[in-house]
Amino acid sequence: MAYLQHSTARATVARTQVKSASGLSAQRERLVKRLILDRLGETLQVSELAQACSLSRSHFSRAFKCSTGCSPQEWIRQQRIARAKHLIQHTDLSLTQISLECGFCDQAHFCHMFTRSEGINPFAWRCRVVRALPTSPACGQRH
Repeated sequence: MAYLQHSTARATVARTQVKSASGLSAQRERLVKRLILDRLGETLQVSELAQACSLSRSHFSRAFKCSTGCSPQEWIRQQRIARAKHLIQHTDLSLTQISLECGFCDQAHFCHMFTRSEGINPFAWRCRVVRALPTSPACGQRH
């Protein structure tokens, strides 16, 4: 019985070590995230990100998901939506300009991905955000 408990404890420790060692190193994770954010408006291939980390595409994808909780494509999409929300809120760029600035191939794809992510289309989201901004009673303009 004691042998069984000892073996089970050792196996649990071994699994924990393997799980934590299967993600990207902190340095590689910072490198790839910086690369993604610097090139967010461009087409990014997972193979390019893997090459930057000196890993195979499949190993990189598994390690990235282990480190971040989502696939590289999903993380890129989240960052693009976050940047789009920032641009919608803080600029007067058209949705077409924002979609291209954030790396979406066209406005239709951007609207589809934004709606899937936020549950509301980007135009309606912009209207909601603009309405929530404080206005000056004298001129009715945003601050």
